[in-house]
Amino acid sequence: MNNPSTVTALFAAALLPFSLFAQSPSLTIQVDRPTATVSPTLYGLMTEEINYSYDGGIYGELIRDRTPSQAWDALRLWPMVARGDSIVNVSADDSGGPSPALTRSLRVTVTKASPASPAGVENGGYWGIPVRPDTVYTGSFYAKADSPGIPVTVTMQNDQTGAVAASTIVTGVTGEWKRFTFTLKTGDVPASSNNHLILTIAQPATIWLNLVSLFPPTYHDRPGGNRADLMNLLAAMQPKFLRLPGGNYLEGEHIAERFDWKKTIGPWVDRPTHMSPWHYRSSDGMGLLEFLEWCEDLKMQPVLAVYAGYSLAQEHIDPGPALEPYVQDALDEIEYVTGSADTKWGAERAKDGHPAPFPLRYIEVGNEDQFDHSHSYDGRFAQFYHAIKQRYPDLQIIATTPVKGVVPDVLDEHFYMSAAQSFSEAHHYDAADRNGPKIFVGEWATREGDPTPDLQAALGDAAWLTGLERNSDLVIMSSYAPLFVNVNPGGMQWAPDLIGYDALSSYGSPSYFAQVMFSTHLGTEIVPAALTNAPPRVFASATRNDATHTLFVKVVNATSTAQSLAIDFAGVKKLAPQAKLTSMSGKTPNATNSITHPDAVVPVVRNVAVAGQKFTQAFAPYSVNVLELSY
Repeated sequence: MNNPSTVTALFAAALLPFSLFAQSPSLTIQVDRPTATVSPTLYGLMTEEINYSYDGGIYGELIRDRTPSQAWDALRLWPMVARGDSIVNVSADDSGGPSPALTRSLRVTVTKASPASPAGVENGGYWGIPVRPDTVYTGSFYAKADSPGIPVTVTMQNDQTGAVAASTIVTGVTGEWKRFTFTLKTGDVPASSNNHLILTIAQPATIWLNLVSLFPPTYHDRPGGNRADLMNLLAAMQPKFLRLPGGNYLEGEHIAERFDWKKTIGPWVDRPTHMSPWHYRSSDGMGLLEFLEWCEDLKMQPVLAVYAGYSLAQEHIDPGPALEPYVQDALDEIEYVTGSADTKWGAERAKDGHPAPFPLRYIEVGNEDQFDHSHSYDGRFAQFYHAIKQRYPDLQIIATTPVKGVVPDVLDEHFYMSAAQSFSEAHHYDAADRNGPKIFVGEWATREGDPTPDLQAALGDAAWLTGLERNSDLVIMSSYAPLFVNVNPGGMQWAPDLIGYDALSSYGSPSYFAQVMFSTHLGTEIVPAALTNAPPRVFASATRNDATHTLFVKVVNATSTAQSLAIDFAGVKKLAPQAKLTSMSGKTPNATNSITHPDAVVPVVRNVAVAGQKFTQAFAPYSVNVLELSY
């Protein structure tokens, strides 16, 4: 007779496989029961002038402080150049410039110089000027001199070796302000960011300079356009909108420092520049038209934020007559964007080089107005809302905080979270009221990593995105913030940021690649994706495109161990025998990318076998995954 304890052990062993199966993590996808339509504008971009995002970032201009600012240290960026025994003095001259908008210029007084010993000024750009081999650079400057006909030599020179990458001579300077253009063509030189642009003369004279500019080849070869490598990174995200011109950048520290759009259009020489809220000067080369052309280049729609009478230093305009000029300014701005060439501001846009109007559907009134201590936003929003709707009834109006009295079409909500908060907030919108305004998550990020997010942050971001995707009937738009950071010392005011760069190179963070994975694998309908017995830090969402018979399943495994999910594709007759699995993972949650190691954490694509409508798939530790199947 068997020992009773042995019988008990055998009985338990016999039950073990069934018990494990019953408790194993599973994911059920109800393919044939879509719950809602996916918002076609779910994934987009939020941008503003922070971390040298425009000047020193996506805007292609290589010269820093191209028109001398009013700052006490304005000449720090324009040091003198004195070769050999030449003698030169550089000062800021406020007696007038090439236009009423630009009245401060560089006065370069050379008292001794020769062809062998020239003198002048130089500019090091944004932590160096990038030089690449066999590349054509286009430049320009405004100048006048007390000795008409004086030639100006323009040179790109390596700071370390002294080697000249390219040089040219500009002639024709007179006693009156005039714009001069030039090109610099490099040859077989090493790629380097250790360079300055140098402007010199070879004889005693005084020359005045302003609006000195230098551009590399730009995206789509737009004159004065955007930096190509950063635009390529954005294009890979397939964004559907651009929220512009930015959050705090729209408001300014003071009302006089707001994004005054009328001062950002037309020729550069008519743009006076202004101080950004992150305490460096904006050239305003990235003006309203340049934002719109950015949208055009990436086939995005603009989400246009209009200044609504509140600035960060708690300055505000009360609703009523005092606010009317600002409301009219917003109406003029909308007309500049959308008006035909026979309207007042549409004609201005045409004069600026873009006769065709731009598409526009969304207008955001202000930015983060919950911080306005005057609590005037209810009245300010209503005044803008009624005026815009009266003129443009089809536009969707976005409020930046809940308002009383007027129901906005869309409400902008912002979330900056730790990874733990992102995990816990992944279901934030699951039970949200569907009877109110639609939601625009206009700024959000998992704030871990420096200067760009690490893998832990990307896992938090991806978990959060499963919730936005699952609820994209309500959440119609979302955009990570901030988008950019110049990683040089002194270039960052906020961390983390999605994309990092220096003068020569750029890279996407793990969070960037998570965004790419989500935005480029998106169906048109939401289908239920139910996790059972999964660990707390495993998340999932699913969408389908019934027209192409494609199913996208996102699985985030933020745990330290591999997770095998028994996946049941219910309500589908047949699945293709092979699926594509895109996976991004790392050995630790601290794994990250950097300017020197841009590809440490990147997605990897492989094919996986599909054994019918039910099969088990393993997901690596610390991983973001997209399973793409055909049905």
